[in-house]
Amino acid sequence: MNSTEEAQQLLRQGHYADAERAFERVLEAVPDDVDALNAVALACARRGDLHRSLSLMHRAVAANPNNPVSNHYLARVQDSLGNLPAATEAHRRSVQLRPDFHVARLYLGEILERAGDMNSAVIQYVRALQDAQTSGRWLNPATTPEPLQPLIQHAVLAVRNGRRTAFAELLEPLIKKYGATALLRVHRTIDVYLNEATATPSDHRQQPKFLYFPDLPTTPYFDRDLFPWITELELHTQDIRGELEKMLRSDTGRERVFDNEVTESENLRGVQVAPSWNGYYFYRHGERREDNCASCPITAKILDGLPLSRVNKHGPEVLFSVFTPGTHLLPHRGVTNTRLVSHLPLIVPRDCALNVGGEIHRWKESEVVVFDDTYEHEAWNRSDQIRVVLIFDIWNPYLTEVECAAIADLIVAIGNFRHDIETS
Repeated sequence: MNSTEEAQQLLRQGHYADAERAFERVLEAVPDDVDALNAVALACARRGDLHRSLSLMHRAVAANPNNPVSNHYLARVQDSLGNLPAATEAHRRSVQLRPDFHVARLYLGEILERAGDMNSAVIQYVRALQDAQTSGRWLNPATTPEPLQPLIQHAVLAVRNGRRTAFAELLEPLIKKYGATALLRVHRTIDVYLNEATATPSDHRQQPKFLYFPDLPTTPYFDRDLFPWITELELHTQDIRGELEKMLRSDTGRERVFDNEVTESENLRGVQVAPSWNGYYFYRHGERREDNCASCPITAKILDGLPLSRVNKHGPEVLFSVFTPGTHLLPHRGVTNTRLVSHLPLIVPRDCALNVGGEIHRWKESEVVVFDDTYEHEAWNRSDQIRVVLIFDIWNPYLTEVECAAIADLIVAIGNFRHDIETS
């Protein structure tokens, strides 16, 4: 056993004084041994010899600038010495080098909170908690080191309070304009999202993947009488189909609905032939496809008059949806019951159907169907011809105008927050 192995074994056995002496001997032979520098620096810090600890940590980082552990230890010593800017910089360097270093993120969040940057602190806390729990840690006291438990408990509380404060600030302009009563259901939606209330749909089949809005009537398919625009839309079916047929003559403007092969293979099956689901988008993730709108001016004008669920960079999704022969879209669920999915069937051969919540609907050309996609649903084309429907997302008709505005703002805020976490 060499000197380094001996020192590490003593450290694992809890013989800290003997381990420190052993690591000191390693440094006499190899002055830039990073593990030995880290170990002796930590021992010095425990004794209160912060200045020697700092000197050793600078040596460790100089010897290997890309060592995330050394940068984390350097940050801890700088913090103990009261040098918050240097500590913050070293913590950031540590998580940049190792993005899943959840302990370093936890301390980065704590130092950002002390510096008064609560928004950034919450982002780091959330990422730290998520990364730790993904690796099976910090799930309960048994998987959480005792010295870290108070800080982790504080982080959980800070995240909850921080998110609630952010949502309150988001809704404040709408409350000032419309009054608090108009936003009561939105507040209950936030409670559910923050896991401070339980989602209790009256129909157990309804299970939104992302955002549940309470107190809305639940049904797989919606009565067409709720949508006064349906009759007018259906009268334009032939005009819309005419523009579709022109689009089908070319691949221009056509996109795969699933943007990667893995997702596609997980969601599509073929009957004797390879499946394919593609579309000519008018809106994708809320972004208008100007070329397709220009190619289909009648359709685009009609769409502009519908209550599309417009959410910046998120919705609506509007497209001529093309199933090739034999394509089966497997059962799946949508993200929120605030949005409904509408189909205007344009080309529907035999053996094509939609199944929502176990209730089968067979499309009929020119007859709109509106359904809640937070119910498990699937669709298939078992014919030997293509099937095309115009798909468009609309707001749930049981939402008020102010609730739609609030939900749109809320979804954008949550999306931005998630992006900040992923890129932190």
